[in-house]
Amino acid sequence: MVISFFGHSNFIKTEAYKEKILSLLEEKVGDAPADFYLGGYGDFDCFAFECCKKYKSKHPSASLIFVTPYITVEYQKHHLNHQKERYDSIVYPEIENKPIKFAIIYRNRWMVERADFIVCYIDHEWGGAFKAYQYAKQKKKQIFNIFDEDIYISKT
Repeated sequence: MVISFFGHSNFIKTEAYKEKILSLLEEKVGDAPADFYLGGYGDFDCFAFECCKKYKSKHPSASLIFVTPYITVEYQKHHLNHQKERYDSIVYPEIENKPIKFAIIYRNRWMVERADFIVCYIDHEWGGAFKAYQYAKQKKKQIFNIFDEDIYISKT
């Protein structure tokens, strides 16, 4: 099972959000093998990583995967070495022929297309996380938006 995570960079973590994510993962994944696709940027991505790492501590069949939008030598030198220490693996989608300016958008689409399930934090209608959310809806992915007061799962 593949679960992709998206959220706004201005996220403020709370214990309630953490419990929502951990409960959802217990319900949907349990002890089954799972690959968590994470972006590694901004406050929500850091929070999602923390939640997935905690989940993995009790479920060793889970994998933390950093999906990088860039593969330049400069980026590898200054950013990927740090990520190698934190994640089980690093994946680079085949997006090198896309304009680097849009790399994150194409990376996010790649993550959506492979996901069985999306966990996100969307509280406004602009930005990269919102575009990924819209794309997931278009692809009819199951979506869990932790921003909503009630557990919200969208299939459309």
